[in-house]
Amino acid sequence: MLKILFMGTPEFAAVSLRALLEAGYPVVGVVTQPDKPAGRGGKLRPSPVKEVALAHGLPVFQPRRLRRPEVVAQLKELGSDLTVVVAYGQILSREALEISPLGSINVHASLLPRWRGAAPIQRAIMAGDVETGVCTMWMDEGMDTGDVCLTARVPIGPDTTGGELHDELARVGAELLLETVRRVEAGDAPRIPQPAEGVTYAAKLEPADEVIDWARPAEELYNQIRALNPWPGAYTNGPRGRLKIWRASVVPNPEPGAEPGTVVALVRREGFTVAAGDGALLVREVQPHGKARMDAQSFVNGGGVQVGTRFSPPEAPQREPAPGEA
Repeated sequence: MLKILFMGTPEFAAVSLRALLEAGYPVVGVVTQPDKPAGRGGKLRPSPVKEVALAHGLPVFQPRRLRRPEVVAQLKELGSDLTVVVAYGQILSREALEISPLGSINVHASLLPRWRGAAPIQRAIMAGDVETGVCTMWMDEGMDTGDVCLTARVPIGPDTTGGELHDELARVGAELLLETVRRVEAGDAPRIPQPAEGVTYAAKLEPADEVIDWARPAEELYNQIRALNPWPGAYTNGPRGRLKIWRASVVPNPEPGAEPGTVVALVRREGFTVAAGDGALLVREVQPHGKARMDAQSFVNGGGVQVGTRFSPPEAPQREPAPGEA
C-alpha cells in the first residue's frame, strides 16, 4: 500500500485521516497547524487532526512555515509515496508539493472551478446554490487550480445548514479520497484540467460576513443565517444588544411599507417577523449576547421584542477562530 504523508488541520480533514487509517494505509507523518489559544483562558488547543494523529501514535509536525527548506527536507526523510492535503491552511511551495514522488492530492469541498478558496461550504449556501460536491485534485502552485482527479456531487437542501453540509461533505470527501488513492496506486487516476469558464472564489469568512443587513432581500438573509449555523453565526442589534439569529424562515411581509429591520408581527408559538428589503423573515431561534440559544417564542415572552421593535446592523463582531481553523 502507498505510504501517505497527510497534511490537514480542522475536523473536516480529521475525517479523511481517520478513513485512511481505517483502510489500513500507512501514514508516515502528519503535518498540521501549530496549537492555537482558545477560550477565555487562552489555553493552547491542538487541532482535530493532531488529536487523531496522537491517538494513533503517528509522528506530528507543526511548522509555522512549511516553505522553509529545512522543513521540506525533514518531511522528505519520511519516505512517503503520496502527499494528501485536506484543509491544511498554508500555501504549499513547489518543493513542498514534490515531497512525495507521486505528488500531492487535495480534497476540496466544491465542484471546481466553482468556489476555489477558503470557505467553499458557507459560500455555496450563501449564494443559494442547490448543488455542491467534493473534488480530489492534483495540486499545483495555484489556489485550487490543479487538474481534477475525481468528483462527487452533493445536493444542498432548502434548509441545509453550514454544519450539516460540512459533515456530509467531510464524509463524502473521505470516501472519494480512498477511491482516489486506490486509483493512484493502480496507476489510472485521471487528470482533468479545470475549465476556464465558471471560476468563482470562496473568500475566507470575515467578521463582516456575520452582520445581518436587513435592507437585503429576505432570501439572502435566510441563506446567510443557515450558512453560518453553527459557526460563526449571524448577528443583528436590538434594544437589548447583540442578538444572534440561528433559525428563520422566509415569509411574505405583512407590512410592505415597514422599514427593513422592523418587527412587524408576533407569531404565536413560532416567533416574530422582521421586515427585510424584499419580503420578511420569521425568526424562530435566537441567542441573546452572553446567553444560551432559545426559541424565539421564549424571547418574545421575556419581553425581548414587540411589534415596532427595530433591529439594526451591529458593528462587525470580533470572534475566535473555529477549532482547527487556519
